[in-house]
Amino acid sequence: MVDIATRVYNHNWKIDPIVRSLIDTDFYKLLMCQSVFRNKRDTQVTFSLINRSKSIPLADLIDEGELREQLDHIRSLSLKRGESTWLRGNTFYGKRQMFRPDFMEWFENLRLPPYHLERVGDQYELTFEGSWPEVMLWEIPALSVLMELRSRAVLRGMGKFELEVLYARAMTKLWTKVETLRGVDGLRIADFGTRRRHSYLWQDWCVQAMLEGLGEKFVGTSNCLIAMKREVEAIGTNAHELPMVYAALAETDDELRQAPYDVLADWQEEHDGNLRIILPDTYGTKGFLEDAPDWLAGWTGIRVDSGDPAEGAEIAMRWWQDRGEDPREKMVIFSDGLDADKIVELQGQFAGRVKPSFGWGTLLTNDFRGLTPDDALAPFSLVCKAVSANGKPTVKLSDNPNKAMGPADEIARYKRVFDVGAQAEIDVIV
Repeated sequence: MVDIATRVYNHNWKIDPIVRSLIDTDFYKLLMCQSVFRNKRDTQVTFSLINRSKSIPLADLIDEGELREQLDHIRSLSLKRGESTWLRGNTFYGKRQMFRPDFMEWFENLRLPPYHLERVGDQYELTFEGSWPEVMLWEIPALSVLMELRSRAVLRGMGKFELEVLYARAMTKLWTKVETLRGVDGLRIADFGTRRRHSYLWQDWCVQAMLEGLGEKFVGTSNCLIAMKREVEAIGTNAHELPMVYAALAETDDELRQAPYDVLADWQEEHDGNLRIILPDTYGTKGFLEDAPDWLAGWTGIRVDSGDPAEGAEIAMRWWQDRGEDPREKMVIFSDGLDADKIVELQGQFAGRVKPSFGWGTLLTNDFRGLTPDDALAPFSLVCKAVSANGKPTVKLSDNPNKAMGPADEIARYKRVFDVGAQAEIDVIV
């Protein structure tokens, strides 16, 4: 097992880069990229870094030259032969050859497009522009770099023994959570923590701890590189990015209203089984389900990613019942700001009523709260989102208005089109 404290103490990024591979990314990004490559490859998009935690002055913490070196290194990466073989030949979600030959040929020749980086006050403006299939693959590595450079900045002044103690405490903290979850009957849980991890080495350690501590209750990781390396399932379906871009491309209110369902119609042409998971909250879960076509009720499950998780699950269950489906046969994946106690609570509340499953993210792979002076390593909310498509702004409403994004006039229009009423504000943990 890697001695993380020693590696941190001796850090030299040229032999230990933050992003080591184009598949050091979440599985759902590759699934979505293939769908975009097939259906919308000529769409021009802009992605932008958004720091929701303004109290974290990234430009004061992270040296611009070091950030550029890490981003330039990512642009030098290409798919390795073993990685290509794994993607082409492995079985994912029970399906062989998940990735089509034309997509793989394109991916094998890909280099990520240029970036634009500028300091604005105490934050960085980081944007990526170009064709959608290329630009979308910047999201996860860009976040990984910013998160780990922030960690390195905090850790840089620590001595070797201080680092040993810090990581020993962090390991104990995580293992205590694993022991809490170990006794939960019927638990199904996956690592969703790539995008806001403390570091690559730490995420890899967390996955190994889950493997040993939870056994079959641990169903996989979203990180493709770690899934390949540790021989576990690669987990993930789709994200808000697809309906956000499809909606931005809509010309009329009617087309806008239809856009989230067009996304899933395209998805259904490629995927079945446990990949048919609905993410309904981009423009409000309640309205999405009320207007959803009947064929969506036959999908395998729903992911609850904003708002009150228990309320979201109850809304989904009522919708399935109204559509003649048995909720006990459906999967509900909880994935928003989870920690061990909340996972235990939700499993107890919904086991036997649905098939609960959990995507455990930042508080698995980056929970150093309370372990450093001034809580300098506490996780924070950093995202990299599509902000425009073919020159038109994107919008996300969410079930939590604190997660909404887009120009104010467009947010108002989307709320009108999707008939979004009053929403309860919930603090964004991560």
